[in-house]
Amino acid sequence: MGNLGPPSAPHVPHRFARRSHPLALVVLAMMLSVAGCHPVPPLDTKPLDTSGMNYDAIQQLKSLNVTAPEVSQLATARQAGFTDASCVAALKIYRGRSQPFDAGDEIASLIRAQVSEETILELARMNQLGLGAGELEAMRLAGLSDAILLEVARHRAAGKPVLAGASLANLKNAGVRELTLLELVRRGVPDSQAAAILTFRRRGASDAQIISHFASL
Repeated sequence: MGNLGPPSAPHVPHRFARRSHPLALVVLAMMLSVAGCHPVPPLDTKPLDTSGMNYDAIQQLKSLNVTAPEVSQLATARQAGFTDASCVAALKIYRGRSQPFDAGDEIASLIRAQVSEETILELARMNQLGLGAGELEAMRLAGLSDAILLEVARHRAAGKPVLAGASLANLKNAGVRELTLLELVRRGVPDSQAAAILTFRRRGASDAQIISHFASL
């Protein structure tokens, strides 16, 4: 009766079997390539438009590869009154340190406290718009000048001792003059001396005596 087993597979010529493997690899590679292609959505700059930023400034930010989180932060700063040019300059400062720009809220608070844009950009260059920005804002609201803010920030950036913002505000309320406060800060009088300076003042010491006694220690 002959062989009743399963029919044998049709014979494929050897030359076709060898060609089928590269073709299958090409097809597989094309399928994986198509599956891995996800279109990148365009950057939404509408928050910058809404904040009042002009077209040229937005294009400059795009050329700096501004990200979506940075757009939000810059829009916050712009809405508070930070100019277009200052927004671009601030992003460039952060790009120079290879850091994402995340100081929009801090800048907005300083602007509302009437800190100048030049001072804010200088603080950005010193990388002093982080956690200490709140104290700088409080100092400005207490009537301390931008010059004092910058000098305090310079000392902190360098890791040097300096009078704290609250201590400077207390001395100002005790009648110590602006120039005297600035000189105390410039000379790096530590905050540990703040209570002694205040006591010295309340006992009738003049500004010149304060500088002479404490700034030379």
